[in-house]
Amino acid sequence: DGDARMQICDAAMAYAYEYLGNGPRLVVTPLTDRIYVTATQALHLCMGCAPAGPAGTGKTESTKDLANALARACYVINAAPEMDYLTLGNIFKGLAASGSWGCFDEF
Repeated sequence: DGDARMQICDAAMAYAYEYLGNGPRLVVTPLTDRIYVTATQALHLCMGCAPAGPAGTGKTESTKDLANALARACYVINAAPEMDYLTLGNIFKGLAASGSWGCFDEF
Protein backbone atom coordinates (compact mmCIF):
# COMPACT_ATOMS: atom_id res chain seq x y z
CA ASP A 1 0.00 0.00 0.00
CA GLY A 2 3.03 2.33 0.11
CA ASP A 3 2.63 3.54 3.70
CA ALA A 4 5.55 3.29 6.11
CA ARG A 5 4.98 1.06 9.12
CA MET A 6 6.97 0.51 12.29
CA GLN A 7 7.10 -3.03 13.58
CA ILE A 8 8.12 -4.23 17.03
CA CYS A 9 7.66 -7.96 17.62
CA ASP A 10 4.25 -8.78 16.14
CA ALA A 11 2.80 -5.26 16.46
CA ALA A 12 2.88 -3.10 13.34
CA MET A 13 1.89 0.56 13.64
CA ALA A 14 1.45 3.13 10.92
CA TYR A 15 4.00 5.93 10.71
CA ALA A 16 2.11 9.21 11.22
CA TYR A 17 4.32 11.53 9.11
CA GLU A 18 4.03 14.31 11.72
CA TYR A 19 7.08 16.58 11.51
CA LEU A 20 8.29 17.06 15.08
CA GLY A 21 11.61 18.78 14.42
CA ASN A 22 15.13 17.57 15.04
CA GLY A 23 14.83 16.94 18.77
CA PRO A 24 17.00 14.96 21.16
CA ARG A 25 16.66 11.19 21.37
CA LEU A 26 16.99 8.87 24.33
CA VAL A 27 19.86 6.47 24.75
CA VAL A 28 18.51 2.98 24.15
CA THR A 29 19.07 0.80 27.20
CA PRO A 30 17.52 -2.57 28.06
CA LEU A 31 14.90 -0.70 30.13
CA THR A 32 13.88 1.65 27.30
CA ASP A 33 13.82 -1.29 24.90
CA ARG A 34 11.54 -3.15 27.31
CA ILE A 35 9.09 -0.23 27.62
CA TYR A 36 9.02 0.20 23.83
CA VAL A 37 8.08 -3.46 23.34
CA THR A 38 5.54 -3.45 26.19
CA ALA A 39 3.88 -0.17 25.14
CA THR A 40 3.74 -1.15 21.48
CA GLN A 41 2.19 -4.52 22.30
CA ALA A 42 -0.43 -2.82 24.51
CA LEU A 43 -1.32 -0.34 21.77
CA HIS A 44 -1.49 -3.18 19.24
CA LEU A 45 -4.10 -4.84 21.47
CA CYS A 46 -6.09 -1.54 21.61
CA MET A 47 -5.16 -0.95 25.24
CA GLY A 48 -3.52 1.99 26.92
CA CYS A 49 -0.16 2.10 28.55
CA ALA A 50 0.53 3.33 32.08
CA PRO A 51 4.22 3.04 32.99
CA ALA A 52 4.73 2.89 36.75
CA GLY A 53 7.82 3.26 38.88
CA PRO A 54 9.83 5.61 41.05
CA ALA A 55 10.23 9.27 40.17
CA GLY A 56 13.04 10.15 37.80
CA THR A 57 13.28 6.80 36.00
CA GLY A 58 12.29 8.11 32.56
CA LYS A 59 8.68 7.01 32.22
CA THR A 60 7.53 10.27 30.62
CA GLU A 61 10.65 10.62 28.47
CA SER A 62 10.33 7.05 27.20
CA THR A 63 6.69 7.64 26.26
CA LYS A 64 7.56 10.88 24.46
CA ASP A 65 10.45 9.20 22.62
CA LEU A 66 8.27 6.30 21.45
CA ALA A 67 5.69 8.80 20.17
CA ASN A 68 8.50 10.64 18.41
CA ALA A 69 9.70 7.40 16.80
CA LEU A 70 6.16 6.87 15.47
CA ALA A 71 6.01 10.52 14.31
CA ARG A 72 3.09 11.33 16.59
CA ALA A 73 2.71 14.43 18.74
CA CYS A 74 2.74 13.70 22.47
CA TYR A 75 1.39 16.26 24.93
CA VAL A 76 2.35 16.02 28.60
CA ILE A 77 -0.45 17.16 30.89
CA ASN A 78 0.29 17.78 34.55
CA ALA A 79 -2.58 17.48 37.01
CA ALA A 80 -3.75 20.52 38.92
CA PRO A 81 -6.31 20.84 41.71
CA GLU A 82 -8.38 23.16 39.50
CA MET A 83 -8.95 20.48 36.86
CA ASP A 84 -12.46 19.06 36.72
CA TYR A 85 -14.31 16.70 34.41
CA LEU A 86 -14.97 19.47 31.88
CA THR A 87 -11.27 20.26 31.61
CA LEU A 88 -10.39 16.60 31.15
CA GLY A 89 -13.18 16.24 28.59
CA ASN A 90 -11.72 19.10 26.55
CA ILE A 91 -8.25 17.55 26.75
CA PHE A 92 -9.55 14.18 25.56
CA LYS A 93 -11.51 15.81 22.72
CA GLY A 94 -8.40 17.64 21.54
CA LEU A 95 -6.24 14.52 21.69
CA ALA A 96 -8.84 12.46 19.81
CA ALA A 97 -9.38 15.13 17.16
CA SER A 98 -5.66 15.55 16.46
CA GLY A 99 -4.61 11.90 16.78
CA SER A 100 -2.00 12.89 19.35
CA TRP A 101 -0.84 10.98 22.39
CA GLY A 102 -1.50 12.25 25.90
CA CYS A 103 0.93 11.65 28.73
CA PHE A 104 -0.83 12.41 32.01
CA ASP A 105 1.75 13.22 34.66
CA GLU A 106 1.36 13.76 38.41
CA PHE A 107 -2.19 12.39 38.50
